[in-house]
Amino acid sequence: MVQVLIGVAVACPALLRAQSAEQRLRQQREELDAIRRERGDLQARLQELQGRAHDLADESQNLRRQAETTARLVRSLDTQLLTINADVDSTTGSLQRAEQEVMNRRLTLKHRLVDIYKRGPMYSTQALLSARTFGELVGRYKYLHELALRDRSVVRRVEDLYTEIDGQRALLLTLQRELQRNRTDKAMEEQRLRSLEGSRSRTLAEVQESQQQITERLARIQRDEQRLTQLFATMEDTRKRNEARPNAPAPTTSTLKTSDFGKLAWPVAGEILYRFGRAINPNNTAIRWNGIGIQAPQGTEVRAIAGGEVMVADPIGTYGLTVIVQHGGGDYSVYGSLSRADVRKGDRLAAGDVLGAVGRADPDMEPHLHLEIRPKGRALDPQAWLSRRGDSR
Repeated sequence: MVQVLIGVAVACPALLRAQSAEQRLRQQREELDAIRRERGDLQARLQELQGRAHDLADESQNLRRQAETTARLVRSLDTQLLTINADVDSTTGSLQRAEQEVMNRRLTLKHRLVDIYKRGPMYSTQALLSARTFGELVGRYKYLHELALRDRSVVRRVEDLYTEIDGQRALLLTLQRELQRNRTDKAMEEQRLRSLEGSRSRTLAEVQESQQQITERLARIQRDEQRLTQLFATMEDTRKRNEARPNAPAPTTSTLKTSDFGKLAWPVAGEILYRFGRAINPNNTAIRWNGIGIQAPQGTEVRAIAGGEVMVADPIGTYGLTVIVQHGGGDYSVYGSLSRADVRKGDRLAAGDVLGAVGRADPDMEPHLHLEIRPKGRALDPQAWLSRRGDSR
């Protein structure tokens, strides 16, 4: 029993080393899998972003986080590479020591076999029978018994060493495969990291370019709004001077009345693309819309919301081709982003008359009609004037 326990105790260190190495490999794989799952979630989020309208800054942020995750993965692979290399060195050393001990034990057994062969099969019997006293007989018996136990111990140790060597070789093979896998993974992750960093650099450049374009566009819109405001001021001055002239006709009343609130027919059927008032863009820039955008297929006919006189039928900067109708009494309606104008300055229109067709003045937006209503030249929310149901035109 004691000899069996000694054998187990001798075999335990090698067994514990193998279990410890395999446990570390398992923990390392779990760590790598966790980081890869984190990056997979980021990749899914990026695909979701790319599948809809989004701010490029969000994409750049996602790519940055992917790059950080991949860099963490590379660092983890580096750490694991060092650990595996240490395990390979340790296992190789243990294997070499076990093989050396096997050689020594085998050599010992070889010498014992030679001695046993030389003494012959009757040596033990002769040694016992040649004892001169009983005490000498007991002593010789104990010596021969201990010698036999030692021989058996050497044989069992050799058997244990062979088992240990087989285990060490299997572990070494596993570690070598893991080492190769680690190096392959690291090369792939480093390539991925370079690709992500390149993508992020390109996206950052696009963000900066987009930011500049948006800033320039907002500046153009602001200039065009000021230009339009000045145009209304000029038209109002002209109207008032004409009405103040001697023998001037009586001032006309507006065809836009407060009783029309929520009742006017829509100039074109469609969904609201943007609403009146201040809006925040995805890049945190702000823009104020003096009208609403009504999305509709390009070429859809646009109708006047009320009767009046065409004052402008020309392109106006970011408004694109624009028709402005004066309804009398200083009230105006504006129809921008047209693909064509079917009227000219001075034409008289009745409510519902076709004045042009939907176009696409802004390439970043879908085709739409930009509609403004300006009583006394001041912009108000057009949606408040239109019928509540967008389909009752």
